[in-house]
Amino acid sequence: MTKVESFTLDHTKVQAPYVRLITKEAGPQGDVISNFDLRLVQPNANAIPTAGLHTIEHLLAGLLRDRLVGVIDCSPFGCRTGFHLIMWGTPTTKEVAQALKESLTEIRDQIEWDDVQGTDQYSCGNYRDHSLFSAKEWSKTILDQGISADPYERKLV
Repeated sequence: MTKVESFTLDHTKVQAPYVRLITKEAGPQGDVISNFDLRLVQPNANAIPTAGLHTIEHLLAGLLRDRLVGVIDCSPFGCRTGFHLIMWGTPTTKEVAQALKESLTEIRDQIEWDDVQGTDQYSCGNYRDHSLFSAKEWSKTILDQGISADPYERKLV
């Protein structure tokens, strides 16, 4: 079976919150995609409850696209500690970390329920499992710790 890089990462050595480049891959036409680890909470020490994580996911889908060119997808980790961000091109971890910081700041300070896209049965597969309150509280907690552009050293943006 192919070794998946994310499963070879020593989760005991990283210091969340951080942004980490997992991989850059070139397709057959030469197009490059980058896969980032947006780690919001310390692995094996905490996990964001599903309703809050789900709401953060829906909000980041738009907020990161507002700040970064080339976002393909932002999907939560099953362990509920963060997200994969898949993008065209090769942005830096610092650029991604800054966009994440700005997005979480907007969630914490400005977002209201009407701003959350995809919260009805027609646009979400589990529309009852959302919590803007939780999303705001977790955004505050993450921002209070600071977001690093490096997983091992605290290089805050």
